[in-house]
Amino acid sequence: MADICTQGVDTGFVGLGYAKVAFLGLVQGITELLPISSTAHMRIVPAVLGWQDPGSAFSAAMQLAALAAVISYFWGDVRDLLFGSLDALTRRDFSDRHFRLASWIVLATIPIVIAGVALSGVLNACNSPLRSLSVIGWSCIAMAILLALAEIFARHKRTIAEASLADALLVGVAQIGALIPGVSRSGSTLTAALGLGFKRAEAARFSFLLGLPAIALAGLKELWELHKVHLDAHGWSVLATGLVVASISAFFAIWGLMRVLERFSAWPFVIYRGLLGVVLLLGLAMGWLA
Repeated sequence: MADICTQGVDTGFVGLGYAKVAFLGLVQGITELLPISSTAHMRIVPAVLGWQDPGSAFSAAMQLAALAAVISYFWGDVRDLLFGSLDALTRRDFSDRHFRLASWIVLATIPIVIAGVALSGVLNACNSPLRSLSVIGWSCIAMAILLALAEIFARHKRTIAEASLADALLVGVAQIGALIPGVSRSGSTLTAALGLGFKRAEAARFSFLLGLPAIALAGLKELWELHKVHLDAHGWSVLATGLVVASISAFFAIWGLMRVLERFSAWPFVIYRGLLGVVLLLGLAMGWLA
C-alpha cells in the first residue's frame, strides 16, 4: 500500500485500525528499549504481514510509551535526580552529584536536538528514503559490529557514580545515530556506554536516564505535529491504543534487558541484529521483500 499522508505528515497507522495497531504497539514496546531498533521492526513487521506502513509519526509518538516505561522502571533514579537537583538548587550546592548528573543529561541532549531539527524535513516525511529496508538492513549490521567490538574490548568496570561530563557528552553524541532507522537509540547509547568501560547493567541504566529528555521531546513534538494536521478523534484513539499496549510491553522489555545484561552479555543482541540485517538485505536482493 502507498503511505498515507496528512499535510506531509505520515499517518499510515490510522488506516490499520485498533487490532493491528495494538499488535504493532506490542512489537514497538518490546523493541523500542532493546538495542535492536524499533523503527526497523515497524518497517519489517508490516512489510512481512502485508500491512500498511504505520509511518514515522507512529514510531515517534510511541516514544511516549518508552518514556512512561523508563520512568516507572527507574523511578528511584528519576526521583533522586529530580528532587535531588531541586534541593541542590535551593541550597546553591552546584557540586551536588544529582545536580551535576541532571545538568550533564540536559547538555548531552543538545546534539540530538540540533540534529533532529536539522533533519526533521527528511526524518518524518512521507516516503522518507531513510525508512527504506536497505538502509535499515545496513544499519542493523553496522550496529551489530560496533556492539560486538564494545563487548570484546570494553572493561565493564565503571559505575554511573564514576561518570563524567565527557562520558555524558559522548553518549549524547552517539544518541544522534538513533535518528537513522535501524540504529536504535538504546543500541547506540548502550554501545557508547559499554565502550567507555561501564558495567553492562550500569551502561544500560546510564543510557536510559540520559535518553529521557530526548525521548520526551521526540514524542511530544510528534503529538504536536499530529495536532497541527488536525488528526481526527478516530486517529487519536487508534494512537492511544498503541501507546497503552507499548507502555506495558516496554516496561517488561526493560526488565528482560536488565536481566540479560546482569547475568550474561549483549551478545544475544549482537547476533540478532546481525542476522536481521543479513536477512533483510538477502530478502531485498532475492525479491522476497519490496
